[in-house]
Amino acid sequence: MNITFNKLREIKHSLPHGSISKIAHDLEIDEQYVRNYFGGTDIHSGNDIAGIHKQPGPDGGIVNIDDTTILEKAQQILRESQLV
Repeated sequence: MNITFNKLREIKHSLPHGSISKIAHDLEIDEQYVRNYFGGTDIHSGNDIAGIHKQPGPDGGIVNIDDTTILEKAQQILRESQLV
């Protein structure tokens, strides 16, 4: 899947408070891994993101995502938050 970096960041910033923790807990992964997935840069934590490939371009560049599980979980949270 391809998405612009700016759109990926927009999704992250649209998530309700605590969503990063919820995604990490639900998927049984580290919170910093989820932050890095959405463009974080904490490479010292050992949470590099495999399957994320960034290319320069408009809107912050293009991000090619091999595994969309985290993104799908974030989109689910956004849909649920709109129903409230």
